[in-house]
Amino acid sequence: MIESVIAVAGTLLGSVTAYVLQQRAARSARSEDRATERRRDVVAAVAQLTAALADHRRAMWVREDLRLSGAADEEYRTARADSHATRAAITAPLATVAILAPDLAPVATEAAQATYALRHAPDRDALTTARTAAIAATDRLVAEAARQV
Repeated sequence: MIESVIAVAGTLLGSVTAYVLQQRAARSARSEDRATERRRDVVAAVAQLTAALADHRRAMWVREDLRLSGAADEEYRTARADSHATRAAITAPLATVAILAPDLAPVATEAAQATYALRHAPDRDALTTARTAAIAATDRLVAEAARQV
C-alpha cells in the first residue's frame, strides 16, 4: 500500500514539476517574443523618422536655396508647400518614437529641431552648416537607437 501511495505521489510531483517547467518556458518565450516585437517596432519607427527628416532636410535645402538665390515667387511657393508637407510628415514618426522608446525622445527631438533650423538661413554658408548639423543630429539618433535596441 505504501508503495502505491509513493508511486502516486511521485507521479503527481512529476506532473506538477513538468507543468511548472512548461509554464516557465512558455512565459519566457512570450517575453522574448514581446522584446523582439518591441525592438522591431522601435527600429521601424526610427527608420520612418529618419526618412521623414531626410525628406524635410532636402525640401528645406531646396526652399532656402531658392529664397537665397531670389528665385521666382511661384517656384518658391511650390518649394514652400513641399517643405510644409515634409515637416508635417515628421510628426507621426516622432510621436511614435517618443511613445515606443521614451529614452530616444530627447535625441529624436534634437534631430527634428536641427532639421527645422535650416529655415531662414541668412546665407548659403549658414544653410550648409545647418544642413551638416541636421545630418549629424540624425546620425546621433540612429547611433543611440542602435545602442538601445
